[in-house]
Amino acid sequence: MIITTTPEIQGRPIKRYLGVVVGEAVMGANMFRDIFASISDIVGGRSGQYENVFTRARKIAFEEIESEARAMGANAVVGIDIDYEVVGKNGSMLMVSINGTAVVIE
Repeated sequence: MIITTTPEIQGRPIKRYLGVVVGEAVMGANMFRDIFASISDIVGGRSGQYENVFTRARKIAFEEIESEARAMGANAVVGIDIDYEVVGKNGSMLMVSINGTAVVIE
């Protein structure tokens, strides 16, 4: 399945638009991860623990959008938008939301 941020796929005309599809993932950040991330911030460098959470959440959201599109009979999703939000009490959760348009291409 082709998933793209562009409104069309070069050389692959869109035959049908099937509707909007959404994939979401909400991930919690735990206390130990926060402590290690704070230490990393103090001494400099990247916080691998948080990067792993972002990556995992993004992969889950992409899997959901693809699954929803396949269930509609699509073979591509165009015009996707990826949003990241911090939610929950004291910003303790990360939400990744992806939406796009499920289509059938040639």
